[in-house]
Amino acid sequence: MPDPLTKSPFVEPDDDEMLDTPRNSSTKRIFVAATRQNDGKTTTSLGLFGAMQTITKKVGFIKPVGQRFVDVQGNKIDEDTVLLDSVFDVQVPIEAMSPVAVDGSFTRRYLKNPEENLPILVDKMCRAFDRSSYQKDVCIIEGSGHAGVGAVFDLSNAQVAKLLGAKAVIVAQGGIGRPIDEIAINKALFDKYNVEVVGAILNKVLPEKVDLVREYAGAGLARLGIPLLGVVPLQKQLAAPNLSQIVEEIDGRWLNGRETGRQERILRVIIGAMSAKGVIDYLQPGVLIITPGDREDVIFSAIAAAGLSKKQLVSGIVLTRNILPHPKIMEMIAQTRIPCVICSEESYTVASRINNMTVKTQPEDHDKIPIIKRMFLEHINVKRLRDAL
Repeated sequence: MPDPLTKSPFVEPDDDEMLDTPRNSSTKRIFVAATRQNDGKTTTSLGLFGAMQTITKKVGFIKPVGQRFVDVQGNKIDEDTVLLDSVFDVQVPIEAMSPVAVDGSFTRRYLKNPEENLPILVDKMCRAFDRSSYQKDVCIIEGSGHAGVGAVFDLSNAQVAKLLGAKAVIVAQGGIGRPIDEIAINKALFDKYNVEVVGAILNKVLPEKVDLVREYAGAGLARLGIPLLGVVPLQKQLAAPNLSQIVEEIDGRWLNGRETGRQERILRVIIGAMSAKGVIDYLQPGVLIITPGDREDVIFSAIAAAGLSKKQLVSGIVLTRNILPHPKIMEMIAQTRIPCVICSEESYTVASRINNMTVKTQPEDHDKIPIIKRMFLEHINVKRLRDAL
């Protein structure tokens, strides 16, 4: 794979100049930063891209520095870039939207010769931006975390926003006091590099507190000179893992229903330590039952209830401690559409691991994308953001 510390592929044969600023000065640009990991930065980039497309179809995207990447035709491409391109088909070479991939040895290699390496990275980012923003009215630039991430190799989010001539939007997880404190800290670093913060978005706010947060967080942010662009309510489905992600997390093995069940969204976990009757009371779409295979009463009750109902009452069964139920029970499971997985760990450990999962939106999460688009159209003042650019 190409080394990120080598020159940009977007260089004409007779172009020997090392760029220290993009040549494109006309495209409007939004730099999306977050106050911490998992605040919803990628969701915000997806949502803003879709929302901006209601104003202009000429929307570009770039994630200058990526830390989680996959191989795409021999190039290290950031996962979020792959996701956004799969949703919107941006019609830009994907390597232009993900110019720098930070692998495990990147920082050490950079620090061996920063004076030589920094101009190479800057030139690469500028050329990638020029390509990804070519003939675009707006370009969304996704950062890598809070404003300071990347400072160790002289390309913090604030520095990258400055380099690319972008204005910043800061995303924070919902509430009033803590998000405002964190936004203020991040704004200070953007201010240091003369990057204008044109707004904040509060994400994952409890639905019943949206109005309260909008009023008081809006007032608090106004005192910092930051407009509140929107308050996005928490959507359980966006935070819920699918069965395929759970199987990977618990190192499980599929026994039934892999093809039809891998995308089942799990909204609630039930541990089969209760009585079979108790389990039946909790059955509904989105429920995952976690039980050892020797709790055949629980498994049989779930199979029977699912068979009698016209709607799917069980989204999956995880058999723990590598215990299989009686072969007749396994035959019954095979005759149903209930996805079934087995793993080696005990039930409470499995439940804990699932509850602690960090769930990222994946290209195959077709059920999530319409929700994200709708949320941002309904809850973000896109016109105000556009006018601030």
